[in-house]
Amino acid sequence: MKTAFDGKKVVLGVTGSIACYKAVDLCSKLVQAGAQVDVILTDAATKFITPLTFRSITHRPVVTDIFDAESELSVEHVALAERADVVVVAPATAHTIAKLALGLADDAITTTILATAAPVVVAPAMDAHMYDNPATLENIETLKRRGITVAGPAKGRLASGLWGWGRMVEPSDLLGHIAAALGRRGDLADKIIVISAGGTQEAIDPVRVITNRSSGKMGYAIAEAARDRGAHAVLVTAPTSLPDPPLVEVHHVESALEMRDAVAACCENADALIMAAAVADYRSANPAGQKMKKGKGDTLTISLIKNPDILAETQGTKVKVGFAAETEDLLANARQKLINKNVHLFVANDVTAPGAGFGVDTNKVTIIDRDGGVEDLPIMTKYEVAHRILDRVAKLLKS
Repeated sequence: MKTAFDGKKVVLGVTGSIACYKAVDLCSKLVQAGAQVDVILTDAATKFITPLTFRSITHRPVVTDIFDAESELSVEHVALAERADVVVVAPATAHTIAKLALGLADDAITTTILATAAPVVVAPAMDAHMYDNPATLENIETLKRRGITVAGPAKGRLASGLWGWGRMVEPSDLLGHIAAALGRRGDLADKIIVISAGGTQEAIDPVRVITNRSSGKMGYAIAEAARDRGAHAVLVTAPTSLPDPPLVEVHHVESALEMRDAVAACCENADALIMAAAVADYRSANPAGQKMKKGKGDTLTISLIKNPDILAETQGTKVKVGFAAETEDLLANARQKLINKNVHLFVANDVTAPGAGFGVDTNKVTIIDRDGGVEDLPIMTKYEVAHRILDRVAKLLKS
């Protein structure tokens, strides 16, 4: 299964904060995603958590002392720095952030960061008053100006009992920041990719809607994959249960008309549009202003009118990609849509096939192009499918 972390060498620095427990979860998620993780603990971090915890997860030595005779850093202090694809400090205390802002190198973490050419991601974790201190805020701005990614902090209840900014972001969100840092120089760097997702909802009355079974997972996967290849990903999404992907510009809409307007606005300066949303073909001609009451009869008739074809109408992008969720005559229907909507690629999938329907994490698609080419892909995760689509988009943008 392809992830953004396959074969990547991640250096994870852990500093002295109660949020160390989140670093364990982050480390585990990185390893499960295929990364090789080398952990560095400050002396203060070892007061909260032991090196054995991380060694049990990574199956690699844990660095705790820059002068340790058994440490790689004692032989060559830039060893980890040179081979790292990304360096992450999570949690990052106010003290460590201050040292990084000053360019100090008095422990294994600060030495590694000062010596590395890899992207650096810092996840602050501290008490609210410490975070709000002008010195801390200025230090964080210094790191940002130098190109360091600062992920968070989040707002919530802190260990001190205070409520405010200072919580370390959740590991699942931090993974998105790390993936984006790894792909900063990818083949879609500086490109604006607009993606639609989810099933639109067409109001019948203030309570009821016409919608479909789309979960939005395919569109969200494309947005994350585009971000991970360096693109500025813009996601226009109908209602879903999915959280907003980190470092993706998200626009929430409900109806087809709202999606049309949002997509048109987002595409004004975009390079590509990928319409993965399941847009309702029809909407109620006269939505009721109040909740409709159950009538005396056994039937109810609702007058429907056709929604606009967003993909066909939208102009301004160099590349347009459509999706065809079908239950029969897959290729014939997709080819006809490709012609009618005048797009470059159509991604067709049979939603009745096992592992390719709504709400699952996998998909099986066929990609067809204007020249009559047909690429039948095996079943794979939606994130992997997203990359196969973006391979084609990147090629089209270059040509």
